[in-house]
Order: sequence, then structure tokens, then C-alpha cells
Amino acid sequence: MSGNFSFIELVLEASFVVQFVMLILLAASVLSWTFIFTKRKELLRAVEITDDFEEEFWSGGELAELYRKLASHQIEPEGIEKIFMAGYKEFSRMHQKSDLSAEIKVESAQRAMRIELSRELDRLDETLPFLATVGSTSPYVGLFGTVWGIMNSFRALGEIKHATLANVAPGISEALIATAIGLFAAIPAVIAYNRFATRLERLSGRYELFIDEFASLLHRQALHK
Repeated sequence: MSGNFSFIELVLEASFVVQFVMLILLAASVLSWTFIFTKRKELLRAVEITDDFEEEFWSGGELAELYRKLASHQIEPEGIEKIFMAGYKEFSRMHQKSDLSAEIKVESAQRAMRIELSRELDRLDETLPFLATVGSTSPYVGLFGTVWGIMNSFRALGEIKHATLANVAPGISEALIATAIGLFAAIPAVIAYNRFATRLERLSGRYELFIDEFASLLHRQALHK
């Protein structure tokens, strides 16, 4: 190989193992970016829905009217809306049983809301483990390709009587590309994972706070009826 070699030439002339490593890392990077854009949009929508719902919930309207409004929507309720609907539906069902105490009715509604909360968090957390895996393993996968490539370069160098830097440089360059691609895949995945995990934790806190506040409201309502 001549001293002037391009990135494409280095990739094409790399060994099969190194090329395979590069292909895996590129595929992981493409999937990561797909999940990053999708998850960003999903979390922004969840926050927007939570803001709009809380504004309407605390506006002083009737809970029954809010429930009917959400139930009649053509668009399926999401996030905090589903948590509210699960709690109100269960409370209404239990409230029809006059022999039950207010505490039992509210506890039943809380259980229903926490089940829905768990489902919602599982849905929002769905692709985060993949980003965490890519962020933590890609550098090591790239390093494996680099070590393999350098090992092949030195093996080939041993067969040459008069070895020079020009003989070994292309092979080492090919190998180092694997590490570069590994970092290219890992860095955005790690940044996105940390950012999304923080947003999800804040959103989860808002959901938990709403469940507690709504439960207190239902308890007062159960005592007065």
C-alpha cells in the first residue's frame, strides 16, 4: 500500500475480523441515533402531556367530567392521563360499596395508579438499556478490532526482512479506525442515556407526587360522601 491512503481504502483493505467489528459498531451507532431521536420526542411529549393535564386537573373542575373527557378522546390517553383514569375508575368502583372504609377505597385506587405508573415507566425506559449497553461496550468492541488488526500487522511484519514504518503504518491505521468507530458509537449513546435517565427520573417524581396528591383528594372526597 502506498503512503497516501484514504479512510475508505483503510476500511476496505482491513482484515475480515476488523471489518466485521466496524460493521457491528456502525450498526449499533445507527440504531443508537434512531433510538435517541425517538426517545427524545417521546419524553418531550410525556412532559407536555403532564404539563397540560396538571394545569387542567388543578383548575378546579369536576373529576368525573375530566374522566369522561379523557375517556371520550379519539386519541388514547398517555402518561399521567392513564394514571389518573386508572385511579379514578378504581375509586369509583370501590366507592359504590358502602361497607368499605375511605382508607380501603383510596388504597385500592393507589394500587391501580401505581400499576399504571409501572407500565408507563417501563414503556418510557424501553430503549434506554440498549443505549447503556452501546455506551459501555462499544469502546471495548472497537479495542478488540484494534488489537486484532495490530496483531496481524506485526505478524506480517515478521515476514519482511527490512521492515520500515511505511510497512506497518497502514495496518495499524486500519486497526485504530475500529477504536475510533467504537468511540463514535459510544459517546453519543452515553450522553443520551444520562440525559434521558435524568428526564425520566424527574418525570417519575412528578407522577409519584401526583399519585400522592390525588390520593389525598380522593380520601377527602370519600369522607364527605
